[in-house]
Amino acid sequence: MSWGTELWDQFDSLDKHTQWGIDFLERYAKFVKERIEIEQNYAKQLRNLVKKYCPKRSSKDEEPRFTSCVAFFNILNELNDYAGQREVVAEEMAHRVYGELMRYAHDLKTERKMHLQEGRKAQQYLDMCWKQMDNSKKKFERECREAEKAQQSYERLDNDTNATKADVEKAKQQLNLRTHMADENKNEYAAQLQNFNGEQHKHFYVVIPQIYKQLQEMDERRTIKLSECYRGFADSERKVIPIISKCLEGMILAAKSVDERRDSQMVVDSFKSGFEPPGDFPFEDYSQHIYRTISDGTISASKQESGKMDAKTTVGKAKGKLWLFGKKPKGPALEDFSHLPPEQRRKKLQQRIDELNRELQKESDQKDALNKMKDVYEKNPQMGDPGSLQPKLAETMNNIDRLRMEIHKNEAWLSEVEGKTGGRGDRRHSSDINHLVTQGRESPEGSYTDDANQEVRGPPQQHGHHSEFDDEFEDDDPLPAIGHCKAIYPFDGHNEGTLAMKEGEVLYIIEEDKGDGWTRARRQNGEEGYVPTSYIDVTLEKNSKGAVRRGEKFVPWGFLSRLIIH
Repeated sequence: MSWGTELWDQFDSLDKHTQWGIDFLERYAKFVKERIEIEQNYAKQLRNLVKKYCPKRSSKDEEPRFTSCVAFFNILNELNDYAGQREVVAEEMAHRVYGELMRYAHDLKTERKMHLQEGRKAQQYLDMCWKQMDNSKKKFERECREAEKAQQSYERLDNDTNATKADVEKAKQQLNLRTHMADENKNEYAAQLQNFNGEQHKHFYVVIPQIYKQLQEMDERRTIKLSECYRGFADSERKVIPIISKCLEGMILAAKSVDERRDSQMVVDSFKSGFEPPGDFPFEDYSQHIYRTISDGTISASKQESGKMDAKTTVGKAKGKLWLFGKKPKGPALEDFSHLPPEQRRKKLQQRIDELNRELQKESDQKDALNKMKDVYEKNPQMGDPGSLQPKLAETMNNIDRLRMEIHKNEAWLSEVEGKTGGRGDRRHSSDINHLVTQGRESPEGSYTDDANQEVRGPPQQHGHHSEFDDEFEDDDPLPAIGHCKAIYPFDGHNEGTLAMKEGEVLYIIEEDKGDGWTRARRQNGEEGYVPTSYIDVTLEKNSKGAVRRGEKFVPWGFLSRLIIH
């Protein structure tokens, strides 16, 4: 089956077909280009998605610890590798398929143009031969008609008796001339006809079949190239399937690595405070007021009742010390982590000690390396000057000393917190009153101070003996204000014994801070409680008549004179 023999008269159809083949090739190239853009955009969007959900690890504390988090971040890494494979697919298609198609389409256009030009030239040459043959034919036909007219004219004059001999002779000469010219044109026509027939045979049996064969081969090569590109299009993705499968397997392994028990243990390790649960509240006997005798109002009241009242007052004011689960105060972290609960403080200190030990090990290795290098330089002076290593060696020694001091300091803090954690249970149950006071350096919001002597927090306790008129006055009359304060920061005051306040709120101060970081304040409506001293701007009125100090009682003169009279 050949185009040259089967389609010898379909030059225009083959022209259109070959043009359609090139257009189809370019259309497929456009399809591949759009597929490449889709792969590139897909890979880009996947990478952006991974970047969006990957943790921004500005510090080691923010690194994922839970197995579910680690698994998710491993999945993100696998997805990032998956996006890279999509980019590989796009690059392979662009190089192997799209680029090859565009180069081949350009060559195909050039080859088609050449073959069609050869076909047109052959057709033009055949048309020229046909015109020459047709012109000779027409000329021969014309001369034959002229010779025929000359023949008729001669015969007419020859049969005419009236015609002169000269006219007859002239007509005969004209006939001979026309006959000769007709014979020449006949020979010319015969030659042109023979030449045209030969060129026509050559055109349709040699030239055109050869040109059409070349066009056929070109079109078949185009089809083969499309087949190769189809295969390359699929192979570009099939090559990365094993790697993509490994990415998906990595995601499955990440999912299998999730351990709920381990995560639960991490939650315990992360948030364990190390505090003991609060003890039972003591029974507060309010019925003692019913059985109070007249002598209870005298200054020489019994020590027993005074002791009861003292316990009551102490217990009542110790209520505000059960603040184990409060919020942490706002402010910068302390170097010894004393702002953290004991267990968390111990963990932080241990982590810091481990880091310092690692740094110390590095510095020690560097010192050994410098000493070895110094020995080599001393034995082989041509290799270097031993004195040039002295500054670096001195710097390394200073770093080692500094790290050892840091380690010693942190180990001292660690020993302190471990000792307090171990002895907390004994201290908690030392008395009926102190078992309400949270041991350690906690505050109503779970805050801590650097001073170990200020471990007791919450409302102050009264020490010594109290008389009954103190009890009566505390129950009836509030403490006078010794100044006022303005809230710098808002304070929630969710815990018992504290007083909530808003930023800018003005309160009365009834007891100043005694070094434990808390000040007792009162609102205008009479509500009292403790607020953090660092949250307020205090103004004390030291000359005020009602100025009192913690541990003292304000007694009106009228009430005291009444007691003296009695």
